[in-house]
Amino acid sequence: MGDSSDLRTRLADARERTLAQVAALSEEFDGLVEANALVAVDDEHDPEGSSTAFERAHVASLLGAAREHVAQLDQALERVESGDYGRCAVCGGEIPAERLEVRPAASTCVGCAGKLRRPA
Repeated sequence: MGDSSDLRTRLADARERTLAQVAALSEEFDGLVEANALVAVDDEHDPEGSSTAFERAHVASLLGAAREHVAQLDQALERVESGDYGRCAVCGGEIPAERLEVRPAASTCVGCAGKLRRPA
């Protein structure tokens, strides 16, 4: 997995990229809201109304996901500091390096992640 300095740098870089994405999406969302406020909106009779609402919802969803990713990266940085990075939060087993390479903020091993996603 590398030393903690390399991990911190990698996670901090991913965090900065994600914060830039949050800023861009926030700006895009604010622009959509502002543009929509300038138009008299009557969703029932406006052919653009539904597509505008969809676009706003889509950007809001992406923004929420990006903010959640920042939180996950912050938690991963905390795990590096505490020495728990690379350990599954569910079973305590080691998270494979390949998984951490693809998902550096991962807090579970593949097996536990799959169990958490399955409906009961």
